[in-house]
Amino acid sequence: MTKQKLLVGTGKGLIVYENNNNDWQISAIHFQGLPASYVYEDEITDTWWVAINHRHWGPKLHYSINQGKDWHTISAPKYPQDAEMNTGKRASLKKIWSIHHAGPEKPGALWVGTEPGGLFFRYGADQPFELVEGLWNHPSRKDENQWFGAGRDFPFIHSIVVDPRNSRHVYIAVSCAGVFETLDGGHTWAPCNQGLIAAYLPNPQVEVGHDPHLLLACKANPDILWQQNHCGIFRSVNGGKQWDNITGKDGFPDYGFALAINHDDPNMAWVIPAVSDEIRTAKDLALCICRTSDGGKTWEDLRKGLPQENCFDIVFRHSLAISGPNLAFGSTTGNLFFSSDYGDHWKLLSSHLARVDCLAFTRDLES
Repeated sequence: MTKQKLLVGTGKGLIVYENNNNDWQISAIHFQGLPASYVYEDEITDTWWVAINHRHWGPKLHYSINQGKDWHTISAPKYPQDAEMNTGKRASLKKIWSIHHAGPEKPGALWVGTEPGGLFFRYGADQPFELVEGLWNHPSRKDENQWFGAGRDFPFIHSIVVDPRNSRHVYIAVSCAGVFETLDGGHTWAPCNQGLIAAYLPNPQVEVGHDPHLLLACKANPDILWQQNHCGIFRSVNGGKQWDNITGKDGFPDYGFALAINHDDPNMAWVIPAVSDEIRTAKDLALCICRTSDGGKTWEDLRKGLPQENCFDIVFRHSLAISGPNLAFGSTTGNLFFSSDYGDHWKLLSSHLARVDCLAFTRDLES
């Protein structure tokens, strides 16, 4: 049987850790020296996907059907010649931010979210990626006051959520624009940002112009959505029709990027706070992860095993992963931490990686 692995995408390659009774050791290194911007295991086909943001050759997309023994390259999504940004400039692929399968009835089909704000779809293996015109031509995207860059020059789609009950029902999250939903497989899209706050805009309650940092849905109850947002932490219990602000009552936790949820318990989630967009360090230079077990009514700090002095680590949006009671996160300073008890205790797996940009547990095929 295949042991569970942890895929760690860093600024200098993909590092693969293998689990031997919670003793995680490096088993392989791939794409050494190259920045891995996103890692993903397609649970439908067991395919590993790795997006490389090559500094000279641009974004590349690789996959393996045998857990990294062999890698293959396919053409990355390409914007059509007539695709233009809202400024009138021709659109071209800057980065691949997210990958997600399209449902069990469509093995090999993929959604891919990119910068500058284009969503792509592949209908099956050996098929090219096609720009999802319904989203690209949404009236709000053509307005530079509604879709705009956040820490980047252009908007980007970093989260894709496919409803396990109906694969034609998909959510995406855009920085900056907000959350959009399709009920017809991508032909039409509507914003669902009611209740969110865009404190950086003249009208904080705008329909479009929000900055979700990560969007997730609970597999046990897909109507319960969570997002770590630029302006707080938000949760919806009705499929995104209304969002509730569940930021800590004393303002902590608040700002951050990473988010993980318990897919068996719709009330449990984890975030990793940072000070602010301007400062981007651990609060009080002490690293902690915050957990809620009651849907965000209260939060508890989890610090056992984490550095509490002179700590400059922050954790990016795709750098916190969960698998059952196991959690792992990697930081901007190359530290990798692991917990086997839902975050109550942490241990350091490595302190000398390059900056960690993304994490993913593979399926545990032993259990």
